Parts: sequence; structure tokens; C-alpha cells
Amino acid sequence: MKRKDGLRQPFWKTKSLHQLTQEEWELLCDGCGRCCLHKLEDEDTGEICYTNVACRLLNIEECRCSDYENRSELVPECIQLTVDLISQYRWLPDTCAYRRLAEGRALPSFHFLVSGNPEAVHESGASVQYKAISENNIDSSDLEPYVMD
Repeated sequence: MKRKDGLRQPFWKTKSLHQLTQEEWELLCDGCGRCCLHKLEDEDTGEICYTNVACRLLNIEECRCSDYENRSELVPECIQLTVDLISQYRWLPDTCAYRRLAEGRALPSFHFLVSGNPEAVHESGASVQYKAISENNIDSSDLEPYVMD
């Protein structure tokens, strides 16, 4: 779709999530790594609490999965985000492009599709870059001490 000035609108503004190609869907990931953190749910309130403990496959420096293609086999509990189930993923961070678009909100200003800077997510502090620790380095049966504010 073209704007009045003749320039094309970005795909995420002209298509619904269901209309996206696989490539467009993947481009929505800003690389924050927060979806790869272990989370705890408060049984009383339902509140989701993030820990700073990351899946063993998360490359903490790059905030990307170190084996994205095989993650489901290597980590069976890894959840494949799909457009049909996106509304059920209330554990996604408020800054997540998938969640924001599903809720009818704009992408955050640091998102590289908006800013043009793939490092902006890290520079903004929205990513887990250098903030997370691998589950390989802790006793993952006791995550409460790792809950972040």
C-alpha cells in the first residue's frame, strides 16, 4: 500500500499477522531474547515474573538462539510462536513486536524495522544482552532467587 507521498507503507502496517510471509514473521523478532528467559507464574495473581535465567541455547551476547532450526528437538519445552496462538502468549514482554501487533499497537521505537539499527534493542536496555545467565550455570529447579524486578 502506498502513502500519499508515494512511498510504500511497511509490511507490518499494511498486513495482518495472518497475512505475513514466514520471512516477514521472522523479521518481527527484535532479538531481545526475553522470550528465552525462564518465567515463573504467581499462583495467586497469575502475574508472570521473568528470571534472568536463559535457555541453554540462547547466545547471551547476540540474544539469538544458537540452534534455531533444531531448537524444538533440543529443548522440547521451547514454544513455537504462531499467529493462531499469539493471543495466548501473555508471557511475551510488553515490548514484543508479535504481542504489540496482535494488540493493535505500534512497534517500539528501538525495533530495527523502525529505527534501522539492529543494535537499538540492546542500546535501549530492552534486551537481555549480558544480563542473563545460562540455565547450564545454575540449579534450574530453584528459579525464585533469579526473579528480576
